[in-house]
Order: sequence, then C-alpha cells, then structure tokens
Amino acid sequence: MSTALAPASVTFVLIDLLNNGLIDRDISSTGVGEVTVTALPPDRMELLNQGQSQLDLFLWQVSHNAAWRNVGYPSRNAQGERIDNPPLALDLHYLLVAYGAQPLHAEILLGYGMQLLHETPVLTREAIRRSLAAPTQVAVGSGLPPTMLNLYASELAEQIEAIKIAPETLGADELSKMWTAFQAHYRPHAAYQVSVVLIERRVSTKAALPVGSRRLRAISLQSPVIERVLSRKSGSDVITDQPIVVGDSLVLVGAQLRGEQTTVDVGGIELAPSGADLTPSRIVVPVPSTLLAGLQSVQVVQRIALGTPGIPHRVVESNVATFTLRPTLSAASAMVQGTGADLRSGTLDVTVDPAVGPGQQVAVLLNPLPGSPPGAAAPSYRFVVPARVDLASPPSSPPAPATSLEVPFDGVVAGSYLVRIQVDGAESPLETDADGRYSGPAVDIP
Repeated sequence: MSTALAPASVTFVLIDLLNNGLIDRDISSTGVGEVTVTALPPDRMELLNQGQSQLDLFLWQVSHNAAWRNVGYPSRNAQGERIDNPPLALDLHYLLVAYGAQPLHAEILLGYGMQLLHETPVLTREAIRRSLAAPTQVAVGSGLPPTMLNLYASELAEQIEAIKIAPETLGADELSKMWTAFQAHYRPHAAYQVSVVLIERRVSTKAALPVGSRRLRAISLQSPVIERVLSRKSGSDVITDQPIVVGDSLVLVGAQLRGEQTTVDVGGIELAPSGADLTPSRIVVPVPSTLLAGLQSVQVVQRIALGTPGIPHRVVESNVATFTLRPTLSAASAMVQGTGADLRSGTLDVTVDPAVGPGQQVAVLLNPLPGSPPGAAAPSYRFVVPARVDLASPPSSPPAPATSLEVPFDGVVAGSYLVRIQVDGAESPLETDADGRYSGPAVDIP
C-alpha cells in the first residue's frame, strides 16, 4: 500500500512521463519552441503564462474508488486497540490543459500529450520507481517544491493495484461550471481518470491467533410459520374459538414448527415442548401460570448447536402470533349497605386468576340473572377497580400482582347478578346451564 504522498507521487510521475515524451518526440522541431509541463491550477497559469507554450496537468477532483470503498473502515477491538488498517482507495481526476504562445501551438501540445497518455494506459512499477528513485534527476530551476525530493518514500510502486490511466468524458454543463469555478479562461483540454491509489496508514495492529481447526456444518434452514393459535383444556380435544384461560394448553398450528432444538416464547416466558407435543405442524405448550391477563404474544424459536462442545444458537424464529388470555373469576361476594327499596352500595370482593398486575386496568361488570330483580327493568353496571399505585407518590417498588380485589359500588338495585371481570380489555368467561343460558358466576346483593 502507498502512503499519503501517493497522490503527489502520481502527479509527479505523470509530469515526468509527459516531459520525457515531449523530449523524445523532439517537440521543439514542430516550431512550438521550449515547452514546460506544470501541475498548477488554471487560474495561476493565467497569471504565470508569459507568452510561452505550456502543458498543464491539473488534479481537479479526487473521488473514492467504487470497487474498493466497501473493504471497510479502521476497526478496533473491545479494548479500543486497532485490529486492521483498511486502505483509503482513491481515483484521481486530471485535466490536461494546453497553453499556446502562437496559433495552433495549444492544439499541437494537446495532441502530443493525449498521445503519450493513450500509449501509456498503465504506469508500470519500473516506470514509477525510475521517476521517483533519484531526487538528483530533478533539474535545478525546474520550479518543483523541495518536498517532491521525498516522493520516493510514497511506496507507490509497491501498492497491490497497478495505476491505470483512462480518458474521461465531461458534459458541457459540467465543463461550464468547472471553468467558471476555476475563474480562468477556457482552454483546450482533455480529462483523465487515474485509478486506483491505495493509501494505508502504517500503524501497529493487534493480530488474532490463527484458527487452530475448522468445523464446518452445512444446515438447511427452514422458516417456521404459526397459522393459528388454539387452546385445549386438560383431558379434552382442541376446540376452536373457546376462551383461553390459565390451566389450558396453547395449541400452535402451522408449518415447519419443529427444529433441532425448539422452544416457544409465550409473553417473554420460554417453554420447551417435547414428545408428542412437538410435531412439524403442531406444538402444544401449557399457558404459563405467571402470565398476566390480556393480549399476549407467542413465537416459535429454533436453535442449532454449534461449536465444540455444542452451544445452542438462536438462528430461526417464526412470525409473532397473538392471543387473548382471559381472566377467570373464581369467587365473588358483596358487603352491602341499604335496605328496602333503597339503592345498594358497598364493596365487592372478587378472586381472579391469573393475578392482576399493579398497572393493569380492571373493571367489574354486573348483569342481572334472568328474573332478578322481579318485575323491574334489567339494569347493568360497570365499576372500575381503583388503581393500586398512587401516581402522586409512587412507592419505591411496585406492589406484587394480586388475586383478591376490592371493588366499591353504589346505586345498585338489589338482586342477583352475573359477575364478569375485565382486565386490560380481556373479559372473564361466563358459565352456562343445560339450556345454554348464562348461570354464573353470580353474586347476591340483598
């Protein structure tokens, strides 16, 4: 790789190529006279040109090389130590501009210069070494800065890629903008791209130990898909569209569900099915008892053991399916105030499964049982359970999930009511009798 002196070295080698080529072709015999080759911006050439024919090679743009730019950036390990030095790959864009002291001199110079670059599409390593090797070859009074005497240290000839010269076509609009930016008069010119220049910093890096042995394993990965989420109660068959409650089993129906090591992520809780509960088209796992009521997610995760000893790696995941875990109301009782025809108030004590988290929104729904209260319209009620966390002065740690809740109520007509609890929008199911009518759970408000 080259050093940061590489762009200047390329320009110097190209100037040397043009100088030597003009001398070899005896340019003075054409009547042009003595010609100098420079590497100045066009605006400075306008000031310095005193009626002498000149050929100017101006580096007007530098761009990143498209083929090398994805090699990478300088990287460091976890300790902040440099582990590699990827090269900075550049393309150099030149303008070859001819200045003539007399008519047609500029055209003659430009023709010779373009012919020389056409016949030298690649700068050979020997040509680069010859141009940069001996600083004493630089003629006294050539106008070159003293720093050019050190360009042999650029290591341009040793870089892995050869330096190639290719003509470049510029549009009229681009040329107009470019010469306007130069603030110089338009001159006959030709554009060239020189690539690629690889600049690499000489910094010590930390090298990893070589690989002692290689273990390759070809694996055909599959894409598991969950199509439906069903449920099954203990000792019964799978029933479609039945409510999912704690104590049930989730039945995942899909394709390519079974892998080398298969687990099921249910609301962040990972379960490992086995045996008859794990097939390519169906997986059965119990509903975790610690799962909160409400909308929950489920996903199949497949792992593959890699390395020696084999360590499971999570490599394939299914789509994320959702289901609603509905709460179960196991007991309900009421402490009532009021007698006679008065509306009742008091507190409902309910027991729910699974436990209700402190941040969940909970409400209790009351609907009258058939025939209660007798001879009256059937009123229905909804009472919100007070939050168990005081937002004005929250505790240092949130309260634990609770299975027993107290629900204040008032303005209720005495009678028997069906009771449902609603947790984050998920309602507890009701029981039915032999005729299919709702029969419980119920609470009496005398």
